Amino acid sequence: MRILHVITRLILGGAQQNTVMSCKAQVDAGHEVHLAYGPIHGPEGSLLEEAQASGATLHEIKPMVRELSPLNDWRCYKDLCELVRSVNPDLVHSHSSKAGILARVAAWNQRRDTGKPLSSGGLPASEKDLEIYAQEIWRREFDLKPKVIHTVHGLPFHDKQNALVHRMYVALERYAAKRCDRLVAITPAMIKAFKHKNITHPGKFRIIPSGIDVQAFTPQPERRHAVRAKYGIPQDALVIGHVGRLDPLKGHADLLDQLPRLREGGDDRQFSNRDVWLLFVGDGFHRAELEKNPNMALGKTVMTGLVPLSSVPEHLAAMDVMALPSYQEGQSRTLCEALLCGVPVVGYDVGGISSVIRDGETGRLVPVGDRAALGRAVLDLLDDPQYLAGLAERGRRHVVEHFSAAKMNRELLELYEQLLCPPSSGETRPPAPEAL
Repeated sequence: MRILHVITRLILGGAQQNTVMSCKAQVDAGHEVHLAYGPIHGPEGSLLEEAQASGATLHEIKPMVRELSPLNDWRCYKDLCELVRSVNPDLVHSHSSKAGILARVAAWNQRRDTGKPLSSGGLPASEKDLEIYAQEIWRREFDLKPKVIHTVHGLPFHDKQNALVHRMYVALERYAAKRCDRLVAITPAMIKAFKHKNITHPGKFRIIPSGIDVQAFTPQPERRHAVRAKYGIPQDALVIGHVGRLDPLKGHADLLDQLPRLREGGDDRQFSNRDVWLLFVGDGFHRAELEKNPNMALGKTVMTGLVPLSSVPEHLAAMDVMALPSYQEGQSRTLCEALLCGVPVVGYDVGGISSVIRDGETGRLVPVGDRAALGRAVLDLLDDPQYLAGLAERGRRHVVEHFSAAKMNRELLELYEQLLCPPSSGETRPPAPEAL
């Protein structure tokens, strides 16, 4: 197969890691893979080196930018049309909202019929001829290329958006959903949200969770002392961590808001004689705003800045609990990575987080935006080390079973082959999605 992936930015993020991982696996499987992306800039990090090492052919689309920009967006659409014509892929797979809309429309408009003319020279003369003709029409769908797939890694619309922007993204997703063969959801929550907004029918989706390299994320207790010493965190402190870019929607401010309570709320608990620190791993445009937070003056919060992907496990080793009070999330790779490293997790019940955190079984879920509940959940976990360890172990098994990279890569290639391989002569057209 010749496969073209398109993503808005190659920053250090979950959708980007998923995409680069898919590219490498598909190259390793013997396919010709291309990856198109927009310019990489800012403090959030880059996956360009990993993309180059994947073996895919890279294409930078300079007008592809994250923000709404009508002139750049038109230029990006034209560049994507030209790229599809020149690469001539069997399949285009888009990722992230901006690339997902523009790439789907561009690829759909470049579709061509690669099959032979229909055998019937006129209208079917009998009921049997009509059935044969209908089956032939169905099989001709496999001759239309490129096939177009889009993965919904996270929702482009959310409650904190301006109402007009929210409606615009819903309308654009509805338009683009009609211009692809299949949608991939990384969690059932993505399908539910698209159905709620009347974007498309659930039958157009296939659920393929975002995969994690389970071998790369293993507990590293031997690194706990060194990482804490590096950042000046006392060895006996309790550390609540957060891994992710510094962005208003990631909820760092919610944890800072709870820091005084976390430090003072242990008077009647087992850890009353131990201090509580926050460890924020990652960087982003929101850093300066967070540094102005009054609770930063307590001196118990460390911002590491950008760290290499390979050092994330050792940073997780320095934590007692990983918290993700995010307001917008598709699945969260960092929660999966924390569980693989034996770190218990707490998160807001938003997006697809509940696919990773099963409340009381693999972690703790609290209502989105409920900062007080977030603080209580963290305190409760810190107060019961045995319960804490049980959550982490059940969470680790859950991630290994459902979120491995091998599973994701296998299921993606199966989907590609289903769309590209013509049915056998005896196979009949499947029922419509409404009948499933």
